[in-house]
Amino acid sequence: MAQLQRNIKYTNRDFNTFRNALIDYSKTYFPSTFNDFSPDSTGMLFMEMASYVGDVLSFYLDNQIQETFIQYARQEKNLFDLSYMLGYRPKVTTAATVDIAIFQQLPAKVVGTSFVPDFDYALKIPENFQLTSNENSSIKFITEDVCDFSVSSSQDPTDISIFSLSGTNPDRFLLKKTRKAISGTINTTTATFGTPSKFPTFDINASNIINVLDVFDSANNEYFEVLNLAQDTVFTTKINASYTDPNAVQDDAPNLLNLKQVQRRFTTRFLNSTTLQLGFGAGTVSDTDEDIVPNPDNVGTGLAFSKDKLTAAFSPLNFMFTDTYGIAPANTTLTIRYLTGGGLQSNVASGTLTNFDTAGIVFVNPNIANNTLANTIFASVATNNVLAADGGQDADTIEETRQNALGSFQTQLRTVTQQDYLIRALSMPANIGTISKAYIQPTKVAEYGIGELPTILDMYVLSYNATKQLRTASSTLKQNLKTYLSEYRMINDSIKIKDAYIINITCEFDIIVLPNFNNNNVILSCIEALTEYFAIDNWNINQPILLKELSILLDKVEGVQTVTNVLIKNIAGASKGYSDFSYDLNAATNNGVIYPSVDPMIFELKYPQADIVGRVVPL
Repeated sequence: MAQLQRNIKYTNRDFNTFRNALIDYSKTYFPSTFNDFSPDSTGMLFMEMASYVGDVLSFYLDNQIQETFIQYARQEKNLFDLSYMLGYRPKVTTAATVDIAIFQQLPAKVVGTSFVPDFDYALKIPENFQLTSNENSSIKFITEDVCDFSVSSSQDPTDISIFSLSGTNPDRFLLKKTRKAISGTINTTTATFGTPSKFPTFDINASNIINVLDVFDSANNEYFEVLNLAQDTVFTTKINASYTDPNAVQDDAPNLLNLKQVQRRFTTRFLNSTTLQLGFGAGTVSDTDEDIVPNPDNVGTGLAFSKDKLTAAFSPLNFMFTDTYGIAPANTTLTIRYLTGGGLQSNVASGTLTNFDTAGIVFVNPNIANNTLANTIFASVATNNVLAADGGQDADTIEETRQNALGSFQTQLRTVTQQDYLIRALSMPANIGTISKAYIQPTKVAEYGIGELPTILDMYVLSYNATKQLRTASSTLKQNLKTYLSEYRMINDSIKIKDAYIINITCEFDIIVLPNFNNNNVILSCIEALTEYFAIDNWNINQPILLKELSILLDKVEGVQTVTNVLIKNIAGASKGYSDFSYDLNAATNNGVIYPSVDPMIFELKYPQADIVGRVVPL
C-alpha cells in the first residue's frame, strides 16, 4: 500500500499557529484515532507542549539569525564581534587631551656681572606625571613625556622670566615648560602563564578602558601591540640625543623612528564595554622554527640550524606553532599596565588642573643638599591648563557602533574619497582624542590663485566641551588628527586641519493656542520640541536651517492652532558665553532657507533654556 502523502506546513512561527496546525493535522490524518480537542484532554496537553517547544525554538532561531547581521544585532558582544570583523574597533571611552603648563622657580646667581638662573636647582618631572582636576577629584590626567627644566631647545623651549626682586636685582626666576597630557589613570594587573599553549588570552575587566600602555614578562621582555598577530614589525621611538644635548647642533626631531621586528606581540579587542581581551601568539621559545617547520633546502647541509634528514611526515598545522604569529608567553608572569578614564567629563575647563602628585620629581643635580632653599624650590612646582581639555567622549552607542563599523568597512583602512577622510577622522583611536564635527573640501582657488587643487584638502573640525557644546579643537588634537590621517592618506594627498566657524543662534516663535489648552504648557512643549531639533548631534558643518521645517515642527505640537512667526537671530560675544563670530542671517536667507557661509561653519543653539523664546499671540 502506497504511503499517504502528508501535507506539512512550514510557515508556522509561534505558539498559536503551531497549535492550530497540529489540531488540523490530527483532524485530517487521524480522525478516528483522536477527536477530543477539549482544553483539558491529554491529547491537547501534548499538542500544546509541542507548540510551546516550537515557539521557543523559533524565537531563539530568529534571534540568533538576527544577531549575525550587523544591521540588526542588538547584543553588545555580538555587535563588537561583527565590528572587529569589519575592521572597526568599538570605543568604550575616549580620552581628552590638553596642554599643561608646568612651572618651577630657580634662585638667581651671579655670573660675571649678570644675574642668571641657577640650574643646579633645576627639577626633572617624570613621564606619567599625574594631575587631578580641582573641580572633580575623580578626573585625572597624566603627562606623556619627561619634563626636564635643565634642558631647553627649539622644540622644547623653556620660558624664563623674573619672579621676584631683591632690591633692584633678580632674586628668583620663573621657568615654564609645556607638556601634553591625556586624561586617565594608570592601572596594573598581572597574568600568569604556565605550560605553553597556542594563542592564549587574558581578559582585563574594568570600566572605561582606554588602551594598554605596556606589557613586560618576568625577564623584562617587552610585548608589543599589533593589529594582528601576523604583523611582525612595529614602529618604535627613542629620544634623539641631538635634540636634548645643549652642546650639539639642535635637531628639530625630538624622537627617532625605528622599524623593529618583534617576536613577542599581542592584540587587543573589546569583548564588551568592560572587558578587554589580550591575545598572544602560538610559537614556543624552546623550539626553533627550523625544528618545527624544516626548510627542505637546508636538509643535509651540515649547518648548525639544519637537519640531517626528515624522519617524520610534515603537518601543515605546524605553521601555527612557529613564531609566525608571535611567541606565546609560557612559564612567566606578565605585568600589564593599562589606562582607564576619559569620557565627556574629562573635557575639563581651563585653569582646573592645578593639583598634582609630587611622586618622582627629583633635582637634576643629585648633589643638591636637603636644605631650606632646596625645599622651597621643590615646593615651587605649579601646574595649570590655559585651555580647556577636549577630545573626551563617552562610549559609542549601539547605533553609533553599528554605523561606524559599516563606514569603516567601506574605507578599507585607506583614504581615497572625501567620505573616507571624514570616516577616518571621526573614528580616531580613543587614546588620542575625538573629533566631534568634520567637513572636508579641496583647497579653494583663492588661496593659491591657480584653480582648485583636489590633492590639497582642507578639513574643518570642531570638538565638544564637557557639557557637549561646540568649541574649536586644540592644536594638540588637530596635530594628532593630522598624524593619524597621514597613516592612511594617498601619497600625493596633502591635508590641512582648520577650525570651522561656530555661529550661535537664538530662536523666537509666535503661536496661536487652541481653546481649552494651557498657554504655558503649550509653550513648554514647543520649546522642548525645538530643543530636541537643535540638539547638536543633529547638526553638521555647512548644514542650512529650513524655516519651513521649524514651522511644521511647531504646528505638530499638541495645542498649537497656528504658527504665526519663526525668527532665527545671531548672537555673539565671548563675554556672554557665545562664539565671537557674527553672521548676517538676513542676507543669507533665501526662500525660507538660511544658508551657511562660503567658509565652513555650523549653526549652534547653545543654551536652549535661554535661547528659545516663545510667545502666545491672540487670534
